[in-house]
Amino acid sequence: MDLSRRSDLPEVMNDATTPPEVFSRCLAELAAVNRLTLTHRPTLRFLAGATHDWPRGSAISVLDVAYGDGDLLRAIHRWATRAGLVPMLAGVDLDPRSAGIAAAATPPDMAIDWRTGDVFDHLPDPAPDFIVSSQFTHHLTDAEVVAFIRWMERHARRGWLIADVQRHVIPYYGFRLLAWMMRWHRIIREDGTVSVARGFRIPEWRALLDQAGITTAGATGARVRWHVPFRLCVARLR
Repeated sequence: MDLSRRSDLPEVMNDATTPPEVFSRCLAELAAVNRLTLTHRPTLRFLAGATHDWPRGSAISVLDVAYGDGDLLRAIHRWATRAGLVPMLAGVDLDPRSAGIAAAATPPDMAIDWRTGDVFDHLPDPAPDFIVSSQFTHHLTDAEVVAFIRWMERHARRGWLIADVQRHVIPYYGFRLLAWMMRWHRIIREDGTVSVARGFRIPEWRALLDQAGITTAGATGARVRWHVPFRLCVARLR
């Protein structure tokens, strides 16, 4: 695999022909991947930093794009509750199978709104404080990523964050080894390496921000940061 540029190979998990039981298993295994690779930590740190001076009892509204199994929103709910905030959480996912799976995996006391639809057709009302997205943008073309950045900029009242995989040889081959050791489904093993190959590098993110008209200068400019292990996060606070 040539990792010098983004791959355009397709991922197969979200194919409509994937049997429901296989799709459900793959979402559960992706949640396990997220736990083992500390995927949610940058998002929780972003939200904690953005709300560090909020008084206890404040409501925080977050929209998660491409929620899958819903594990990120459940992690946000747990964090917000511990922080003394009142979580008002929603997610939007293109695949109609995700809503039922996410709802079934969510405790009854977590009031999370699972929505289905194309994010570019989704007009959140009221606008959330924060929009977050994890492991989603590598599915998009560069032009779609630029459109997504602009969409978040329009609809997030206080800020937004994109967290995604870094395109690098270590996670490309390292994920293959991890997936083999964990005996994850063949789709997870194959799609995982394709995801890395479709990922980004820091200069590419800066170029995409420039195309979207988002500055990286000043206190409110967007920031591109590297996080362990091989995650790149693009964030902006107003």
